[in-house]
Amino acid sequence: MNLTRAEARERAELINVESYDVSLDLTRGGEVFGSTTTVKFTASPGSASFIDAVTRTVHSVTLNGRSLDPATVSDGVRIQLPGLAEQNELTIVADMPYMNTGEGLHRFVDPVDGEAYLYTQFEVPDSRRMFTVFEQPDLKATFAFTVTAPSHWDVISNSPTPEPSEAPPAEDGTARSVWTFAPTPRLSSYVTALIAGPYQSVRSEVTSSDGRVIPLGVFARKSLMQYLDADNIFELTRQGFGFFEAQFGCPYPFEKYDQLFVPEFNAGAMENAGAVTILEGYVFRSKVTGAQIERRAITVLHELAHMWFGDLVTMRWWNDLWLNESFAEYMSHLAAVEATSFTSAWTTFASVEKSWAYRQDQLPTTHPIFAEINDLQDVEVNFDGITYAKGASVLRQLVAWVGPEQFMAGVREYFAKHSWQNTELRDLLVELEKASGRDLDDWGRQWLETAGVNTLRPELDVDPDGKLRSFAILQSAVPEWPTIRPHRLAVGFYDLNSAGKLERVHREELDVDGERTEVPGLAGLARPDLILINDDDLAYAKVRLDPKSLATATAHLKDFDQSLPRTLVWNSAWDAARDGETPARTYVELILSNVAAETDSSVILVQLRQLATTLNFYVAEEHREATAVAAVDRLWDLASDVPGGSDAQLQFIKSFALLARSASQLDRVAGLLDGSLVLDGLAVDQDLRWEFVASLVAGARMGQEGIDAELERDNTSSGQNAAALAKAAIPTPEAKAAAWESIVVKGNLSNALQGSAVTGFMRVLDRSLLEPYSEKYFAAVPGIVATRTHALAQQIVVGLYPALLTTQATIDRTDGFLASLPGESAALRRMMLENRDGVARALRARAADVLRDGSPQ
Repeated sequence: MNLTRAEARERAELINVESYDVSLDLTRGGEVFGSTTTVKFTASPGSASFIDAVTRTVHSVTLNGRSLDPATVSDGVRIQLPGLAEQNELTIVADMPYMNTGEGLHRFVDPVDGEAYLYTQFEVPDSRRMFTVFEQPDLKATFAFTVTAPSHWDVISNSPTPEPSEAPPAEDGTARSVWTFAPTPRLSSYVTALIAGPYQSVRSEVTSSDGRVIPLGVFARKSLMQYLDADNIFELTRQGFGFFEAQFGCPYPFEKYDQLFVPEFNAGAMENAGAVTILEGYVFRSKVTGAQIERRAITVLHELAHMWFGDLVTMRWWNDLWLNESFAEYMSHLAAVEATSFTSAWTTFASVEKSWAYRQDQLPTTHPIFAEINDLQDVEVNFDGITYAKGASVLRQLVAWVGPEQFMAGVREYFAKHSWQNTELRDLLVELEKASGRDLDDWGRQWLETAGVNTLRPELDVDPDGKLRSFAILQSAVPEWPTIRPHRLAVGFYDLNSAGKLERVHREELDVDGERTEVPGLAGLARPDLILINDDDLAYAKVRLDPKSLATATAHLKDFDQSLPRTLVWNSAWDAARDGETPARTYVELILSNVAAETDSSVILVQLRQLATTLNFYVAEEHREATAVAAVDRLWDLASDVPGGSDAQLQFIKSFALLARSASQLDRVAGLLDGSLVLDGLAVDQDLRWEFVASLVAGARMGQEGIDAELERDNTSSGQNAAALAKAAIPTPEAKAAAWESIVVKGNLSNALQGSAVTGFMRVLDRSLLEPYSEKYFAAVPGIVATRTHALAQQIVVGLYPALLTTQATIDRTDGFLASLPGESAALRRMMLENRDGVARALRARAADVLRDGSPQ
């Protein structure tokens, strides 16, 4: 199933692909579909190569009119192509399996109406699961799809959907039709798409900058249409169209733009050209937080940006995946701030994306942004916080380094030169250098070709009158990644005003380079109450505060008059807690004392997640239970004190239910569920009911009978996933054994149901329930990785790792497992090293928490 970069390079030197003609029959039942592919391509005469096809059965292989024996040339993954001519026509007739893993052509049956819904997910190497293809991004071609499907279905692809023609009925009498799509422009195969089923849609349009009227569509399953907020999606899309076309100097490149909410999706969304698939969870059937609404908006803009950067111009090989994703991530936040109502998106970026980046960059598996991708397995584990979040953070730093106007001028020239082609990083940097006059060679080497995060600290000398004699920024790096990098950043001075608010009174922007950078522009100024390095969050670096600033921030965190600087201080506090510099219980108190005053929904979400992590892993074992009980009681108080019906109230209640453990806390959850306890303004809708059910099940207050009753009330896809989580969370040895059997031994759950069951299995108040599965986990993992797709294997390897058994014994067992791994297990080794690091970091943080009161306790 693997493809090396060397193989891809050799194949690209031999072959140039002109077109694919793909005929699919989706009326053969629920196991397989018919796939007939005709490929026209040129090659070096007399050469041999191969084409990719993950098949159930290959019926025939015809190359230039010559039949090849499928049993000889096909192994179910590749088809060998001997004796190529200069001009070649290849036809493969095969049966291919539907998937339930969120990869290839995924098939889902809606429990509400029994209808089947299909969609594709091809990134990284899975277009070969639907048709025969040269599966690599630099072999672009046109694609013409012909689809036979039930007549009552809708069929959507990259090209506009044609009027179907009638076809003979299927063997079971089902009426069938044929949709013959026009060829696409030249695309990489991973951004082609097929979505089919009785999806329903809402239609609109937008006028492109070149005067074309672009049809817009928003699609969902029939049972979700009542919840679909199409108007909001269309508004965001129009805003994105206007912003991106102006910034890129290039009209939208495709004929139409459809956005399809699909079930059991593994990611947030996928940038299929003109047919974007989006996680169905973004169709909100219950009240959601502002953070979720903003995340959906960022996702919509992210995928739209990919229509230019990724689809119109595509990376040559997967080592530039980071640039593809980083660019879309940066542009989506920029568009949100400048073109939509989500004007605090940079605060969210600092809180969510950068936190992810800093966490990933401190793992033992961190890697340069520009990573060496030797094969497809390398790519699959590189959809990480470096590729997305650090890459986008460094791209924002690059914008500050060359200047925003110069950056966009370079981008416009890049699109003008390379439309419909494949490129490498250097192609973009050349244009940015021309536009800015900056030499980016050194910048690129230091930022893109090395790993690790720098730490910046202030060094200041203050005279007796309270004025700064001097100010310098000290930069350090960890020994493993000792690079000292250039940064373009700002230093902010904040004072408490007469209203008790921290407001910025001075800002100094400068280039920082080397281990020590003097800032002469600050000399002579009065020392403020708080000095914030990396104000406005332009740079990618961990920041530490001087003692006076730290004291001010701790006492007045809620008093910043802007959300972004407050978030930067939140981030600094989290870094210090994770690094064992601040005791975990001190960090818990900081959150609980300040989070109610937070105005940004995404920041509240992140702080509550980090509260849960700290309580579960970083508080010293002897204080963990008492600290958790007290913290959950505080969450109830917060939920009771904030305005009824507010975003904060909903988030505090969700966190309360997730962490509830004492008898009185579980009594409150039960009361909220049955209606005997009412919290002013809190609407207990169906999704919140399921969160209460899971809380009561994990707390041994509800069993299978209660789960079944709730599922009868909500027998939907969402309900089935929630029930799977709750069932796996039943705190008995028998229930855990049954969940383990279903997830690990049988392995027949869909990606969504398996993910829910994994989460439920690990949701325990009594961690001894997990002890019998530690050794079973290490015994099972190699077989899981060998026999399951990457998406399903990763769920298990990461999700079932015994991190909650936070002991040296878990680290030692992991070390033994790593020592036994063969050299070709790079992906598994990486996941396991990251698992191990989480436990090792937790033990260091616990040791620091033990010493909180000045001596071991």
